[in-house]
Amino acid sequence: MEEQSGKEIVHSIGEKMGFTPHILETLAEINEDFLKYYGRCNGRLLTDGALPAKTKILMALAVVASKQCESCVMSQMRSAIHNGATKDEIMETMEVISITSGAPAVAACREALKVLILEGKTTGGNCQRD
Repeated sequence: MEEQSGKEIVHSIGEKMGFTPHILETLAEINEDFLKYYGRCNGRLLTDGALPAKTKILMALAVVASKQCESCVMSQMRSAIHNGATKDEIMETMEVISITSGAPAVAACREALKVLILEGKTTGGNCQRD
């Protein structure tokens, strides 16, 4: 299998997530080798294996929330929605975040939850996309 270029990796990740995080475009310009490593790791997250990709993305959402990285939470929330996570699945993940990481981690989800609200309104209350 032929190795992908940085731009191909960015495009592939963007397709799987439903959007392209700007940091990936920046990394492609600065250091394509790092992006290739990132792409291989991210490929494991965004593809089904023993766990479905959606489950792994919800796990990643909980982890980045625990680190209180708001932009990371936003990215994982959008990816979860794009990968078929329902409002109920996301809210149950929020419960796990609250129980395991407390109020600061939940607070890091504030802006990302607005995406959930908007997606629910545009898809009739269900975050899954057709």
